[in-house]
Amino acid sequence: MASIGLLVFLLHAVNMVGGQIRYSIQEEMKKGSVIGNVAQDLGLDLKRLRSGRARIVTGENVQYANLEADKGILVVNERIDREQLCGDLTPCSFSFELILENPMELHRITVEVLDINDHSPVFPNKDRPISVEVSESAVTGLQFPLQTAEDLDAGENAIQDYLLSQNDHFILKKKTNPDGSKQVEMVLQKPLDREQRLHLSLKLIAVDGGTPQRSGSVNIDVTVLDSNDNIPVFNQSVYKAAVVENTEKGISVITVNATDADSGLNGLITYNLSKMKGRTADVFAIDEKTGGIYVSGQIDYEKDRKYELRIEAKDQGGLTGTSKVILDVIDVNDNVPIINVMSFSSPLPEDAPPGTTVAILNVKDVDSDRNGQIKCSVDGKLPFKIESSLTNYYNLVSDQQLDRESVSEYNITITATDYGYPPLSTSKLLHLKISDVNDNAPLFHENSYLSYVVENNPLGLSIFAVTAQDSDWNQNARISYILEETLVGVNPVSAFVSLNSETGVLTAVRSFDYEQIKEFKLVVKAQDGGSPPLSSNVTVRILIQDQNDNPPQVLYPVQTGGSVVAEMVPRSADVGYLVTKVVAVDVDSGQNAWLSYKLQKATDRALFEVGLQNGEIRTIRQVTDKDAVKQRLTVIVEDNGQPSRSATVIVNVAVADSFPEVLSEFTDSPHDKEYNDTLTFYLVLALAVVSFLFVTCLVVIISVKIYRWRQSRILYHSKLPVIPYYPPRYSDTLGTGTLQHVYNYEVCRTTDSRKSDCKFGTAGSQNVLIMDPSSTGTMQRIQTHCQSAGWRLSSTQQQRDCENPDPGPER
Repeated sequence: MASIGLLVFLLHAVNMVGGQIRYSIQEEMKKGSVIGNVAQDLGLDLKRLRSGRARIVTGENVQYANLEADKGILVVNERIDREQLCGDLTPCSFSFELILENPMELHRITVEVLDINDHSPVFPNKDRPISVEVSESAVTGLQFPLQTAEDLDAGENAIQDYLLSQNDHFILKKKTNPDGSKQVEMVLQKPLDREQRLHLSLKLIAVDGGTPQRSGSVNIDVTVLDSNDNIPVFNQSVYKAAVVENTEKGISVITVNATDADSGLNGLITYNLSKMKGRTADVFAIDEKTGGIYVSGQIDYEKDRKYELRIEAKDQGGLTGTSKVILDVIDVNDNVPIINVMSFSSPLPEDAPPGTTVAILNVKDVDSDRNGQIKCSVDGKLPFKIESSLTNYYNLVSDQQLDRESVSEYNITITATDYGYPPLSTSKLLHLKISDVNDNAPLFHENSYLSYVVENNPLGLSIFAVTAQDSDWNQNARISYILEETLVGVNPVSAFVSLNSETGVLTAVRSFDYEQIKEFKLVVKAQDGGSPPLSSNVTVRILIQDQNDNPPQVLYPVQTGGSVVAEMVPRSADVGYLVTKVVAVDVDSGQNAWLSYKLQKATDRALFEVGLQNGEIRTIRQVTDKDAVKQRLTVIVEDNGQPSRSATVIVNVAVADSFPEVLSEFTDSPHDKEYNDTLTFYLVLALAVVSFLFVTCLVVIISVKIYRWRQSRILYHSKLPVIPYYPPRYSDTLGTGTLQHVYNYEVCRTTDSRKSDCKFGTAGSQNVLIMDPSSTGTMQRIQTHCQSAGWRLSSTQQQRDCENPDPGPER
């Protein structure tokens, strides 16, 4: 229970020293598992993490950890295999840096990876048994070295013990080497007899100390030989030597030597390297006859700083002696420094104070000792310098006050040089731009603008473009145009025009009508992109220009649908007699509303003329008896627009001294025949409808009579009292009978109403005559009646009206 508590404590332990924190986690944790709360452990607020754009930087190819800035926690980003990451190295850890900006901060985070028991002990060539040859003359206590197993885990999870299967001849002897590795030997405790047993099969089992415990095994084949009672012995138990990295292949490193007291074939020794883990077997080889060890692969100090070889000397009798060779690798200055730009602030404001951090650089040299020590500098005389930060980190800071107007950008070359011999160096070029400070407002070219647009314009028409300039630079000189919210009448100005914020082009969002609006004003603001922004305003006045889009409208004479309106001209009329006047208007303005009147067609062009400007129709000669009574004039009214628009009006003129003469002429018209044909059709249709209704009513009446007779018979036989029924309005209180009262009215109205009339009664005037073809039989009586009253005669298709030419009180 105490070990579990200690593990939990290690998982959450945090060490903070000088901006560095350390966490401990187990390997093989799931992606997304929490490593630690960085914000809490560093004393940072979550808002600081977001505003500072916190991020982690690692120089490795794989990023094992990820920062969730919104929560302030560090989580596992990739699968972590301690054995792949560190191999045999303990403790195993990886480090990375946490960088924040505005202001810049740098923190180092180290994560220790704890081993878990995820590997079983494995013997080299486990599919092939270990062959051991034992002479029958071997005495008890003779030792036989065995292959050891490999376990990629470390600490308690590594191999802790070896077991040998139960047998009568051998026991297992274990010992620990000074480097912590275990050596296993099989010890003879009972002599062998080749005549009784030629072969012996055993099993060697390696177990680790993890929970759950893992194990691996390999078979041991023991062959009993004839007497060979001396094993090869090395002259040193441990050999040590040094080898320079990048040594060429074939170069000898060291030679080992072993002797065997036996003679003949039993004393003939061969050397070989026992099974080695990792890349060692690909780097070194041994001459099996001489024992010379030479380079067979690439030696890289940055990958392996020490090699450990196990040498076997074996005689022909099967006896083997072992020794160990330790080779230290000497570093060579073969790696140039590497400069990584972790953060770079460009552009830099010109008002940045001296000492402002411009960039954070990570400079590494994988060589060791002086070969890996680095110095950084800025080339040339520039207002910048290099300051050392954390290990392998440098800050590029400003050394003087900057002035964009003097120098707008810098090319900064940073050189990193190591202290090796010969020294190696590398350079990094940074292009730094100096940003401007917003101190100039946009200015328009004019104090105010005037623009014109023709009415009936299409939607989206570009009306005008305003332009402003800003003497600042970049964003501070980037101008946006804004339409100020003002009112045009009761509507906002945005209901009339829109403004392109980038180009300053004013666009119509509606079609303008000069008759509704003549002009309007708007205010445009030009604002730069600085912080805070600066702006200026200008007024734009837009005038709507009229377009000839309305035809003239004739007010008099009024054109009716089916009646014929005639102006009467007596035959005694002189030259210049005013027959009538055509009155028209045009809602356009200017020359688009200047009207002219022309006589387009006439029954007799020699009799009438029309005033070009006033529209008065007058006679141009003396009226004679030969002139036709019925005169038809077509007058065209044109405006002065381009193109011009026009309207026509038909004026009927009756040349006569009396109404009977007029009536006889106007009633004979082609309209009569058409009217009679239509009337005949409607009469036939009415006759058919009346016949159908008559038959239907007859059937209904008979049905009602039969129904009432049946009801009376039922009431008679039922002996019920009979209550008389009187239909509504059968009689009234005045005793006038069963018919409703009928009233006749004669109504006369004045000429100030177009519907003024006198039913069946009054006479007309001598100037205007309205004729209906169906009224010829009664016109004489109507004329007499109207003349006696001094009223004007008018007519429609449905009624006869008398109009009083002199408006007065309604009668």
